[in-house]
Amino acid sequence: MPRTTILSVVIPMFNETAVIPALVARLRPVLDALGVDYEVVAVDDGSRDDTVSVLFEHGRDWPQLRVLRLRRNSGHQAALTAGLHRAVGRWVVSLDADLQDPPETIAEMLRVAREDGVDVVYGVRADRSTDTVFKRNTARGYYWLMRRLVGADLPAQAGDFRMLSRDVVEVLRRLPERAPVYRLLVPSLGFPSAEVRYDRAARAAGETKYPLRRMMALAWESAANFSAAPLRLATWLGMSSFLLCLALIVFGVVVHVSGATIPGWTSMFVAVLLLSGVQLVCLGLLGEYVGRIYATVQNRPAFHVGFDSRDEVPDAETVAESRADFGPVVNARG
Repeated sequence: MPRTTILSVVIPMFNETAVIPALVARLRPVLDALGVDYEVVAVDDGSRDDTVSVLFEHGRDWPQLRVLRLRRNSGHQAALTAGLHRAVGRWVVSLDADLQDPPETIAEMLRVAREDGVDVVYGVRADRSTDTVFKRNTARGYYWLMRRLVGADLPAQAGDFRMLSRDVVEVLRRLPERAPVYRLLVPSLGFPSAEVRYDRAARAAGETKYPLRRMMALAWESAANFSAAPLRLATWLGMSSFLLCLALIVFGVVVHVSGATIPGWTSMFVAVLLLSGVQLVCLGLLGEYVGRIYATVQNRPAFHVGFDSRDEVPDAETVAESRADFGPVVNARG
C-alpha cells in the first residue's frame, strides 16, 4: 500500500464469520464514495472459525482489503494496537466489526477532521436504546468513574470508534504502553479533538465479545493504568484501621477504669481479623502494581503477527494449518 494512502480503517476481529458479509456490504460503498485512496486493515485476533478464509474471499475483488492475522488471541486492545502500528494512512479510523458503530459516520469524521483542523475525532454514542438496561447502566458507571479518576477531558460515551491523524498514531507507536486502553490514552495526549454523534445500533450478527467478565477487566485495566487511586485506597484503609484501633484502645481503657470485665479473647480476635484483612487488601493492591512493573521489565510483545496480506498472501492450505495450530483460545494481554 503506497504512502499516499489517505485513510486506513482498522477493524479488530475475533470469530466474526457471521458478520463479515454485512460489514463488507456497508463499509465498501462508504469508502468508495469518499474518492480517496484507502485501505481496510482487518486484524484477525486468533479466530477459531472461518474469519480469515471469509476475509480472503471478499479480498479477491476488493484489493483495498488487507488481512493481518495474529498468531494467538491477544485481546481486543492488542489487536487494535497491531492494526494501528501497521496502518499507513494519513488518517486512521478504528471500527468494530459488529456494525453497532455505523460505517457511514466515517465520511462525517473525515469532513470534520479536515474542516476543523483537529487530530482526533471521537464517535460519541448519542442513543444507546438498542443496548440492554444493564449494558447502558454499566457503561454509564464506567464513564462516570473514569472521568473522576482520569479527568473531565474524557468524552462521555466514546468507545473505540474514532479517527486519528498520522501525528497521533506516530505518538501512540512510540509510547511504551504494554496494555494500552485507547479510550483513555488518546484523550490524555491532549491533541485537538472534535466529536461526531450517532445512534448506536444493535449487533448485526454473532455474539458480543464483551461479556460482564471482560467489561470488569476493562474497568480494572483503565483504573490501574491511568490512576493511582487503588494505591490511595490502600492508604485510606490503613489510616481508617489505625483510627479504629485508637478508638478500641480508648474504649478498653475506659472500660478498665470503670471496673467492667472484658473478655480478652473477643477483643484480640476482632483486632487480629481487622488488621489482617486490611493488610491483605493493601498487599493485594500493591501486588497488582508490582506485577505490572514486572511485566513491563520483561518487555514481551503484546502480539505476534502471523502474516500480513500486504506483504504476502498465503494459500488456503497455509491458512487452514495456521488455524488448526492455534489450540485453545487464551484471552491473554500479551
